[in-house]
Amino acid sequence: MTGNSDIKAIFWDLGGVIVRTFDRSGREHWEETLGLPTYGLEKLVFRGEMGMKASVGEAVDEDIWLWVGEQLGLDTQQRDQLMRDFFRGDRVDEALVDQIRAQKIAYKTGLISNAWPSLRPAMENEWHIADAFHDLIISAEVGLAKPNPRIYQLALERLEVRSDQAVFIDDFIENVEGARAVGMHAIHFKSPEQARADLDAILQIS
Repeated sequence: MTGNSDIKAIFWDLGGVIVRTFDRSGREHWEETLGLPTYGLEKLVFRGEMGMKASVGEAVDEDIWLWVGEQLGLDTQQRDQLMRDFFRGDRVDEALVDQIRAQKIAYKTGLISNAWPSLRPAMENEWHIADAFHDLIISAEVGLAKPNPRIYQLALERLEVRSDQAVFIDDFIENVEGARAVGMHAIHFKSPEQARADLDAILQIS
């Protein structure tokens, strides 16, 4: 039963929350082979020059992997294998998606994700989870990335709610703080169980 009637919308991050890396062995293999530090591959792919461009719609997936291959001195075959190994341990948390679908009955649900242009097709056609949300705010599509305050404001405008009427869940503390800075309730995701408990506390559900 919902206790806090002031909350009208719940926004979720995707990577690290709904889609998480359950097995890093593929990435670890390449880090060891290439002499990269732990999580060095993620840093290169997601936070490297081309990954950052893609996150605001200035590059596409192919550009990223071409750039990564060049940085690491890989041939085409090696680069393609790295790409497959990089994502093979990622899984959609279907139980969490079911929870969000259930929330959609009582709340407006939204996604705010720093992601490449390929995310929407993956959500719609590969993972079949886009239906859990009333709206998808994807950084590559809007040209804004968290923690830029404008991306949160855009998300609020599109679901027609005030900042104090919304909750946002993200695994990066800087993005959580960005949401709080515009007046949203925000939860730092560490596990599904912890996030659910923190959300229930805000919603005053017992």
